[in-house]
Amino acid sequence: MNPVVGLDVAKGESEAQAFLDNDRPFGKSFSVKHIKEDLDSFVSFLKGIERKTGVRPAVILESTGHYHTPIIQCLEGNQYLYILVNPIISHQAKKTSLRKVKSDAVDAYHLCVLYYKEDFEPYKKRGLRLLNLRTLSRQYETVTNLYVQAKLQFHTILDQVFPEYRGVFGDLFSKVSLQVLKEFPTSEDVLVAGEEKIMERIEEMRVKRSASWARERVAKLMASAKRNPFQQGVYQSQLYSLDMYISMLLQYQEHLSNLERQIDVLAEEIEEYKIIQSIPGIGGKIAATIISEIGEIDRFNHPKKLVAYAGIDPSVHSSGKFTATINHITKRGSSRLRHALYMAVLCGIRSCRNKKLKEYYDRKRNEGKHSKVAMIACVNKLLHWIYAILKRNEPFLDMA
Repeated sequence: MNPVVGLDVAKGESEAQAFLDNDRPFGKSFSVKHIKEDLDSFVSFLKGIERKTGVRPAVILESTGHYHTPIIQCLEGNQYLYILVNPIISHQAKKTSLRKVKSDAVDAYHLCVLYYKEDFEPYKKRGLRLLNLRTLSRQYETVTNLYVQAKLQFHTILDQVFPEYRGVFGDLFSKVSLQVLKEFPTSEDVLVAGEEKIMERIEEMRVKRSASWARERVAKLMASAKRNPFQQGVYQSQLYSLDMYISMLLQYQEHLSNLERQIDVLAEEIEEYKIIQSIPGIGGKIAATIISEIGEIDRFNHPKKLVAYAGIDPSVHSSGKFTATINHITKRGSSRLRHALYMAVLCGIRSCRNKKLKEYYDRKRNEGKHSKVAMIACVNKLLHWIYAILKRNEPFLDMA
């Protein structure tokens, strides 16, 4: 016998359906809430199937972001084999029936049917350090996106209050620039305070700059205040919004700095982190994203599987005598990994850091390939290099 239990995972609960063997459903489907009591009952149910068949049942479920985490933790704690299925695969399997039926019970049933049709490999758990690194890298990306949005909103409100403030500091979003603007948000505040008071406030911020630099910034600030078109009549709501966005930007900067430190400390403990950085054009942040998204390289027994995981494998469209000549990449893999690889290629080509990759790109362009097609070819080539050096556990320079 080859028993299996299909789980259709949702937020807070799952629907379970058991099969003792192919075409042999066991009982009706039932609901499992993601609480300790129900999870313990589910483990008892699995043990009951094991006593009945003499074989430990496998559990098959869709990958659902974080909703399946309680189930996975329960299965791992009790040493049960489980298979995580890409939702795209399970969705296609559900279309095999002529009847259009969508329910949790039917979905759990179809997962069991899919288990017997396909040759799935057990889920290979990632190491704890790589999982932590992936979480931190993704959180860094999320906070960065929020930071960018806050900067755009900040620009909008600054245009309505103090547009001439741009240019006073080399970096508008530096800590000293934001703190000065937070304390003196209008032309009137700047002119009333005067040069001496503003100079004192900058010195109190303990900026690692010379006194002449500070005096030059104050002079520019006074000049910008006089040029500013909004000398009076600024709405109180605008000042509140400006103050709010400045506080948000400072907080995001602090969070990003803390995340960067944690990522650096954690990544330094991982051997693959240094190996990947041996490829010219791949810096610390990109390397951390790549290794955290790939996980253990042993999860892939062929470079083409890694290419497919990144979603940069070409789609195929052929029917009868027709075969498409223009095929886009599938984009069905990890979008974060795909973006990190693209940025690595961009850095390596633009600055000519990676001469091998630049030569490969130029060769593709000379063949008449579009720039985007040549870039994707380089991403594919780079991923093959990454697969090779991680498998060999050797730096990139040793491959020359």
